[in-house]
Amino acid sequence: MAPEIHMTGPVSLIDNTEGQLVVNPEALKILSAITQPVVVVAIVGLYRTGKSYLMNRLAGKNKGFSLGSTVKSHTKGIWMWCVPHPKKPGHTLVLLDTEGLGDIEKGDNENDSWIFALAILLSSTFVYNSMGTINQQAMDQLHYVTELTDRIKANSSPDNTYVEDSADFVSFFPAFVWTLRDFSLELETDGEPITPDDYLELSLKLRKGTDKKSKSFNDPRLCIRKFFPKRKCFTFDRPTRRKYLAHLEQLKEEDLNPDFIEQVAEFCSYILSHSSVKTLSGGITVNGPRLESLVTTYVSAISSGDLPCMENAVLALAQLENSASVEKAVAHYDQQMNQKVQLPTETLQELLDLHRDSEREAIEVFMKNSFKDVDHKFQRKLGAQLEARRDDFCKQNSKASSDCCMALLQDIFGPLEEDVKQGIFSKPGGYRLFIQKRQELKNKYYQVPRKGIQAEEVLKKYLESKEDVADSLLQTDQSLSEKEKAIEVERIKAESAEAAKKMLEEMQKKNEQMMEQKEKSYQEHVKQLTEKMESDKARLMAEQEKTINLKLKEQERLLKEGFENESKRLQKEIRDIQMKGVSSGPTCNIL
Repeated sequence: MAPEIHMTGPVSLIDNTEGQLVVNPEALKILSAITQPVVVVAIVGLYRTGKSYLMNRLAGKNKGFSLGSTVKSHTKGIWMWCVPHPKKPGHTLVLLDTEGLGDIEKGDNENDSWIFALAILLSSTFVYNSMGTINQQAMDQLHYVTELTDRIKANSSPDNTYVEDSADFVSFFPAFVWTLRDFSLELETDGEPITPDDYLELSLKLRKGTDKKSKSFNDPRLCIRKFFPKRKCFTFDRPTRRKYLAHLEQLKEEDLNPDFIEQVAEFCSYILSHSSVKTLSGGITVNGPRLESLVTTYVSAISSGDLPCMENAVLALAQLENSASVEKAVAHYDQQMNQKVQLPTETLQELLDLHRDSEREAIEVFMKNSFKDVDHKFQRKLGAQLEARRDDFCKQNSKASSDCCMALLQDIFGPLEEDVKQGIFSKPGGYRLFIQKRQELKNKYYQVPRKGIQAEEVLKKYLESKEDVADSLLQTDQSLSEKEKAIEVERIKAESAEAAKKMLEEMQKKNEQMMEQKEKSYQEHVKQLTEKMESDKARLMAEQEKTINLKLKEQERLLKEGFENESKRLQKEIRDIQMKGVSSGPTCNIL
């Protein structure tokens, strides 16, 4: 089980220093240690609207993120607090509190826009916090949402003819929650009570007309409806008397408005129950290190003057993780082989069977941990490394066999060599006695198990190295006639030729086994890649189906409101998503 992170309070994740966004290494170190999936909740809104209070409550604390008038310049940027998720065991809740938007002292809206964009890019639930009602002023203050396509790129396509639409963003944009503070209206329409969600939808209704005023009215509403088809609204009464607001974190529960306490509890319950794990396009689950990579990639892009690009961020993350996946898979292979293989193996096939089992498991490890392996670059790298490991084990196997056989030959044939030196066989009939003794020792050698694949070759080389001894004994044996000696020479030649033929056949067999193993390795890679692709495609189709269903609901609303042109544009987006689904999917060629 992954260890839980225990932060006593928030730390700065992204500092905003004189208009420059800089990532805090301390915060990245914390993220790098979170191996659990993360649920990321970010909150943005105008300064001094009570954002931090809600985030502290989500953390289960009264204090933590700085509140209202206590905010100093050093707290600018985005602050992070990671806590064990109270409702999802094995998950970490990452809370991101942002500096207040629209602070006139800053005199620069550029950073506000980037803070807004980063909060959307990093979160799985995005909370927009504002005061009062949803009127045109509130919409105008939410102008950042109309700038999103100028701040974020979904794709890295260099093709200038490619125009991104909201469908490119919806698949990875967070759920949208609008929190209305100090809300004083009666929630009703035509005398009938309505919910905060109904109120939000009524507030997002478009106005008929093509004039500048209608466009200004409709643009932010259209953007919210397009980018955030999944949305929710909460209203909050004033928490306490105005003079106590600056000391909200010090107040006891009995000093707060009971309705406000109930509303905050409802908000926290919803966020903790319904906020999803942060995922990337293709259903890739985000953990701490992946969130760390996203933060550094996005801030780096902004700092260099580029637009943060979702696809580039995912590909950069994939490069890191796929490289690590190759190392993890190779380490698993080494561990399995070192446990299973006892060198030397009796046959080459025995070693190749063990290799194949370990290779299959290593590929499984890679497939489980890798994603978006463009052109199967990292899988090919894994294949090459596993092949090199196999060849190395084959070399080790051969050497172990050779060493074992040579030691065995010295042990078995040593006494015979000593007898030759002592002249035991230098007498009439000595040659036949020598041949008989040598055959007995060869039989003894053959009877010893687990000599390995070099048994025949090492024996053959050893006997060849002693041919001059046998030949000398043959030629000097006075009990043999010249004809008998000639016949014996021919017999030795035939025996040697037969041994050479057997060695050649053995070598051909080994080559065939290696070729067969290479083909089986390729087929295993293809099999597992095909299974992964089918799984990825099913996940992508489910993701697209979810997006399409949300779009269809939005299209239905537009039709009911009489906005046929907007409805048709949405219909085109839906068709484009469907076409992308049909045409998507990499090939299985890993050669």
